[in-house]
Amino acid sequence: MADLLVRNCLLSKNKDPQDILIRGGVIKDIASKITADNIPVIDADFHFVTAPFVDSHFHMDATLSYGLPRLNKSGTLLEGIKLWGELKPNLTADAVKERALKFCKWAIARGTLAIRSHVDVSGQNLVGVEALLDVRETMKGLIDIQLVAFPQDGLLRANCLDNLTAALDMGVDVVGGIPHFERTMEEGHESIRILCEIAEKRGLLTDLHCDETDDPMSRYAEKLALETIRLGLKGRVAGSHLTSMHSIDNYYFTKLISLLVEADLNIIANPLINITIQGRQDNYPKRRGLTRIPEQINAGLKVAFGHDCVMDPWYPLGSHDMLEVAHMALHCCHMTGIDDMISCFDAVTTNAASILHLDNYGINKGSNGDLVILQCKDPIEAIRLKPARLFVVRRGKVISSTSPVNYELNLGSKIEREDLLFKG
Repeated sequence: MADLLVRNCLLSKNKDPQDILIRGGVIKDIASKITADNIPVIDADFHFVTAPFVDSHFHMDATLSYGLPRLNKSGTLLEGIKLWGELKPNLTADAVKERALKFCKWAIARGTLAIRSHVDVSGQNLVGVEALLDVRETMKGLIDIQLVAFPQDGLLRANCLDNLTAALDMGVDVVGGIPHFERTMEEGHESIRILCEIAEKRGLLTDLHCDETDDPMSRYAEKLALETIRLGLKGRVAGSHLTSMHSIDNYYFTKLISLLVEADLNIIANPLINITIQGRQDNYPKRRGLTRIPEQINAGLKVAFGHDCVMDPWYPLGSHDMLEVAHMALHCCHMTGIDDMISCFDAVTTNAASILHLDNYGINKGSNGDLVILQCKDPIEAIRLKPARLFVVRRGKVISSTSPVNYELNLGSKIEREDLLFKG
């Protein structure tokens, strides 16, 4: 916890530049020209200041394992799962921790200070759980890590209920699942019932990989919504991926969306990975494979985006830039209206924080003193440019910084990025 005064901030809620005063790691005041003695000061220099980015869906136990034990040549979800299954028996806690800690540094440098990471509990041991619990403790002063007990190979298919409950007993935060990967539709429905009842009894949040397929008959979202209503879990359950919604007919979608609204089901899309993995078996025209993000937002559902993967068996790319995720969603979903673009920014900030039930998040009096200064002027420009994170602040302490990006012309004169891009 530290004290800090940040001057000349451009905020979404204020047209005029504001100063932000942080005392003891908490935002105490937001106003123009704040005076404070004997306190560190940084100058935002009339750049955009936002609350930190939040990644609502990731797999930290697999990150940075690209090429182990071999490459995913087909690029499909199923080959990725097969590769991960081959790698799991050889995982060590030290290797998982080493990769995860390196990844966390990447995330922090890009302004992400909260991540919900799924961790596989369907193997012969809980090495990944042990490793990521250790990483969560090691990094807690720098980044919030929320862990999901995730039966990658299917709760019933892999007979891993004992592992899942053991992981929760060890301190994993959220109940996970993957009903569409169970052997039958009936077992998929049964897994949803079991998992939601566990969450209800333990008072935990729930986040299920749901309908991550091109199959229009994969309709587990409706069962997830029904269990959410039955057990009184409204606002505490998320459906991740929901890509089959791209393939269902409009008549069924009209019925489904009303049920999701009734359940207050949270939606987590993963634009980078969904657009890469889905539609692999299509000829032309090819489906985009993303869930129906604009329609969900328009219906009043809370929608967030996750990065999902960085250099692992499913995805060979990624630097964990949540603005890249928002940028992909904006394009793939035709969300180029002003309100649409703002919604995409919210999906990697405020909406994601709300779905994760993060306490004291935001740029408000009384909120945690966590913020990111971006080399741009507003949220839309942030998505357009994916600019430098000039300062990343955690509880009033600068934990990452970089110099403003400049461009040098052939004539030899230097022009500020702002002059070149914002005034041209």
